Amino acid sequence: MELSLTQFVTVDGVYQAPGGPQEDTSGGFTHGGWSVPFGDADFGAFVDEVFERVDAFLLGRRTYEIFAGYWPKVTDPDNPVAAKLNALPKYVATSTLERAEWAGTQLLRGDLVAEVTALKQHPGRELQVHGSGNLAHTLLANGLFDTLYLLTFPVLLGTGKRLFTSDIQPTGLRLTDSRVTGSGVVISTYRNAGAPRYGDYTDEATAAAQ
Repeated sequence: MELSLTQFVTVDGVYQAPGGPQEDTSGGFTHGGWSVPFGDADFGAFVDEVFERVDAFLLGRRTYEIFAGYWPKVTDPDNPVAAKLNALPKYVATSTLERAEWAGTQLLRGDLVAEVTALKQHPGRELQVHGSGNLAHTLLANGLFDTLYLLTFPVLLGTGKRLFTSDIQPTGLRLTDSRVTGSGVVISTYRNAGAPRYGDYTDEATAAAQ
């Protein structure tokens, strides 16, 4: 399977608590729920597209607990998100969660990089990470993702947890799709292109002048 990250961020890179005021108030964060006003039909259609490609989920503990508290109660078989989350395997990266009641859940307690690398060897399409900021940091720091679905919301917050921190592995990205929803969310799909390429504009200008 290929590993994909689906991440919601503000223009200034904050990922904390997009879905509600009480989702994550750590650090005194008071801006929770900033993504909700932008959830239009275009946004929903893209989420449905992503869930069409999933064969398993990889989640951090906090995101798993949020999902587990809601999605098992959604039993409509025509709901594409609920149907996939309730039926497919769910792997949870955690050192604190003792047990999981949601059917199909397996807790990952060992070396996360080794465990994720092993999961990627399983047959299938996408192993999807949704939210799970701390987990996403580890995956970015180790270059383990294949696809990044980055949804940038037209909001500036100034404070909050940032998705892209100084410990991420330098990585080149190839843009494979870009669209803007009616409410102004920029949705960019990137493929991991390996190590970045570098150059020098001064050298290029000198060469062009000769």
